Amino acid sequence: MLQTGNDDIVMPLLNDVDVLKVRKYGKELAAALQFSTSERTIVATAISEIARNTVLYAKAGAMHLRLIRNGMKRGLMIVATDEGPGIPDLKLAMQDGYTTSRGLGIGLPGAKRLMDEFDIVSEVGKGTVITMKKWER
Repeated sequence: MLQTGNDDIVMPLLNDVDVLKVRKYGKELAAALQFSTSERTIVATAISEIARNTVLYAKAGAMHLRLIRNGMKRGLMIVATDEGPGIPDLKLAMQDGYTTSRGLGIGLPGAKRLMDEFDIVSEVGKGTVITMKKWER
């Protein structure tokens, strides 16, 4: 884990242990925001899905976690970055059931449904950046 000057916590994503670590830390940040138990689980699940995809497809990446504000509302921003192969067809990748592995094909669209905001940018041969936000209720 690396603390950067802009209040990001940056955690490497190299293996399954890293996926578990970032999931746990994301859940702790959600607890610090006083998210409900179910909201903490939602955040942890979305983090797990995206972190697992990063390790599986890109082989390595990082996840940045940051507490954010929008006026009086507080939230959690999660940004996953990698320099992997990229996603050739984002529209197809965001469809339920689409997979290029043996998974269920619910990772990306599932994470999008769980979070309040979700953005994905990917370029073939350059990598992928996924930004997710969850706000206090």
